[in-house]
Amino acid sequence: MTRYIIRRLIQFIPVVIISTLIVYAMVFALPGDPIRALAGDRPMSEAAQEVLREQYNLNDPFFVQYAKYIWGVFTAGDFGTTFNGRPVMDIIAQRLPVTLQLAAVTFVVQAIIGIAAGALAAIFRDRFIDRLVQVSTVIVVAMPVLVIAFLLQLIFGLNLGWFPIAGAQEGLRSFILPAIALGAVSMAMIARLLRSELLDALHSDYVRTATAKGMKRSRVVTRHGMRNSMIPIVTFMGADLATMMSGTILVETIFNLPGLGEQVFRSIQQQEGTVVVGIVTLFVLFFVVINLIVDIIYGLLDPRIRYE
Repeated sequence: MTRYIIRRLIQFIPVVIISTLIVYAMVFALPGDPIRALAGDRPMSEAAQEVLREQYNLNDPFFVQYAKYIWGVFTAGDFGTTFNGRPVMDIIAQRLPVTLQLAAVTFVVQAIIGIAAGALAAIFRDRFIDRLVQVSTVIVVAMPVLVIAFLLQLIFGLNLGWFPIAGAQEGLRSFILPAIALGAVSMAMIARLLRSELLDALHSDYVRTATAKGMKRSRVVTRHGMRNSMIPIVTFMGADLATMMSGTILVETIFNLPGLGEQVFRSIQQQEGTVVVGIVTLFVLFFVVINLIVDIIYGLLDPRIRYE
């Protein structure tokens, strides 16, 4: 297992480099001069602009800029500095707890509702609950996250008044609607995937054997059906958790949550490329670590899998 983990870590190195290089190139290619944007309507001398360009390596060729940046990330944990002189790590430290809380609530909500809906649909196949799950999941998957978010705000925020529609002032309640909006599509996919996997498991030979031996139906479903059906679910949820961070950009902006996603949106508007690249680099590192954890859990769930 140790050799497998080391091998996987080595494989992730090009993933991190290529993904951060692409993001850095996209930010590098944005139109406009960030130094002039920093000055705004105030006049700034050419000498002052030149000093700032030298300070932030803007005069260096693209690949030299990227090499300096990525070297600082992996050797000193330095994600750069804004044009106002504030370390990007300070911004990340301030806003990361909000994004992590949103991701945690989303993960729990989509796991509970998605797994429960999928299991009930499989157990009560071709009955009302099964048809309800299938129809509702198709509708949710077909709807853009933007529309889902606005509908949640309108129905449960404005009309019913159950949850706040913006901000994080009310603690956990403030994250319920954003979490449902962020995880709605994944919730539907989990339900449909688990239904399919569980139906296959319940019609397998070892389940029929367990039933013939007199094992209770509930025990057959939980011990044999659910255990094997959860392997693709864990894989999907792990990958979804890794990519969930990027989805926070839209959701946090709509619900005005002061997290990393909302900061990326603001930084793009303000041409703060260093902040955008720093936060996206952090997202990439999250993706790598979470995928490694999922691979390990995958092997633990299925004893037949052996990493050599």
